[in-house]
Amino acid sequence: MKKYDVIFIGSGHSCWHGALILKTLGKSVALVEKDLLGGTCTNYGCDAKILLDSPFELKEGLDRYRNIGLKQSASIDWENLMTYKKQVIGFMQPAMEGLFKNFGFDLIRGEAKFIDANTVEVNGETYGAKNFVIGTGQTYIPMDIPGKEYFHDSRDFLSLDAIPEHVTFVGAGIISMEFASICLSLGKKVDVITHGERALREYPLDYTNFIVDKMKAQGANFIFNANVSEIVKDKDEKYIVKTKEGATLSTDYVLIAAGRRANVSGMNLEGIGVKASDKGIVVDEHLRTTAKNIYASGDVIDKKIPKLTPTAEFESNYIALDIALPINSKIKYPVVPNLVFTLPRIAQVGVPVKQAESQPSVYRVERVELGKTMSWLNKNQPYENITYVFDKKNKLVGAAVLSDDAGTYIDVLTLIINLKVGVRQLSKMIFSFPTQTYGLISSLIPLMLKK
Repeated sequence: MKKYDVIFIGSGHSCWHGALILKTLGKSVALVEKDLLGGTCTNYGCDAKILLDSPFELKEGLDRYRNIGLKQSASIDWENLMTYKKQVIGFMQPAMEGLFKNFGFDLIRGEAKFIDANTVEVNGETYGAKNFVIGTGQTYIPMDIPGKEYFHDSRDFLSLDAIPEHVTFVGAGIISMEFASICLSLGKKVDVITHGERALREYPLDYTNFIVDKMKAQGANFIFNANVSEIVKDKDEKYIVKTKEGATLSTDYVLIAAGRRANVSGMNLEGIGVKASDKGIVVDEHLRTTAKNIYASGDVIDKKIPKLTPTAEFESNYIALDIALPINSKIKYPVVPNLVFTLPRIAQVGVPVKQAESQPSVYRVERVELGKTMSWLNKNQPYENITYVFDKKNKLVGAAVLSDDAGTYIDVLTLIINLKVGVRQLSKMIFSFPTQTYGLISSLIPLMLKK
């Protein structure tokens, strides 16, 4: 049996960043992977999504300048775009394999099953380690209904050679709303069915309402407070989607994105005393499971911190240092920005707006309609809006943004929040002009002085 200092189960961002640190510090490291190297984000998640999404963002920007210097809009060739996506993403596998080889990782291909807290079995071979890190991520939650075999998931959608004329999304979270934006931009018919009363429930209501209203104007059909009960295929190869509440619709493609669950099955976690559920693996403040030599990293953790790629990388790096250079320091998360790639984008960081508005004695909420005051500066986005959350000391503690440039805005605001930058420090800085960032800071400074 081959033994290592640390074995990572998974090869995505929740694993390989920490593995690199450990290898640099002289530890022996192996990665177990049953699917594609690099995990979800690299192969059929974030990277593929942003590659396919970027032309739509550019098209939206050009559309805003119709009759203001531009005579016609751009058109998107999805088939050509998908060919490009497959070339770029297809290169990831040999690239990741070469990268891991150069790093000196041992790659073990297959599904890991724990024999005990220091041993796993993969394809009939056993491997030992002083420590393990589980970074197996999440997968979509299936629905056990008649016709469930007709469901597609996000991985399927991101490989479509042609977008069907009519797409129905089950769920109104990030994945559905992002993909629906793409379909609508291509002129496709879209349904969104959700058991909830609104879309994107974790984000400010006025921002999500703006997105929903825009989608409706493009032809989207939203069905709220509904539960899909059955899918059947008719003689014309159409899918008939039925809800418990009595709605029936015909469509060409059904995508399920009604939540995700942790990939914890098949590893015999219960057999070695590691507490886990569909919500994820339970960890302590060092990201250790109930078996103290086994850690968990990334989306597989049961946590309230946003389950995002940069969070997974942050946790992976923390675990590596906790193993190799232990100083008994509990993990401490900074504020974590998150971004929804609808058209336009929605971003938020820190104290949520809804929480702040429910605690007026603790927080002050200020909304700034940058789109109405600086449309010449912000690429003609009349809807652009920023919501700031301040504590009683006038320090910025949270923010939300509706803008095509929300990613840029939220990263700057994240820096200000994490470093606790006050008005005196901010007013001593000079930013480039004329830029959106300059407009952001110009709107923020006066509000930091408001009583």
